[in-house]
Amino acid sequence: MRLLTPYLKCAVATLFASQVFLTSAHAQDGEIDALLEGLKTADPAAAAQIEGRIQAIWSRSGSDAMDLLLERGMAAMSEGDMTSAIYHFSALIDHAPDFAEGYNARATAYFQDQKYGLALEDIRRTLALNPQHFGAMSGLAIIFEEIGQPEGALAAWREVQRLHPNREGMEQSIERLENSLDGRDT
Repeated sequence: MRLLTPYLKCAVATLFASQVFLTSAHAQDGEIDALLEGLKTADPAAAAQIEGRIQAIWSRSGSDAMDLLLERGMAAMSEGDMTSAIYHFSALIDHAPDFAEGYNARATAYFQDQKYGLALEDIRRTLALNPQHFGAMSGLAIIFEEIGQPEGALAAWREVQRLHPNREGMEQSIERLENSLDGRDT
């Protein structure tokens, strides 16, 4: 938990500091809150649909130009061109520094490029802007496990579990990490 604390503290502090949003953002926040609440009791099929809706909302910046940068970066990443993806995401972040999904997308590209330190910093920023971003928290768990910090990985997965109990692969990761930390490698 000690490894996860700086990420969560920053996320909580920024949650209160970033309450200046447009009216449409407030409406989206209400929808997100309802969707996140729905995730907690949804069956796996419904959870997948709810997750898709949440990701669609989180991927809208409010600017067509910024959304285009996100789309171009995602296309480059899907083609395996991490350099171009990072370029597009960096331009997005430069122009929309309060858009959490820009940081989350760039964190994913950095991770794919095995630049874990840069990915961790972007995850920190994502969670500072959006403390409920279970995708970023999942990425944090994966990176912590990748760099040999199973306690941090387990703490991150448990936070994901609190937000999204049906997150794909989460239960297996938690069980694997618990067994590993208890000395019962599977």
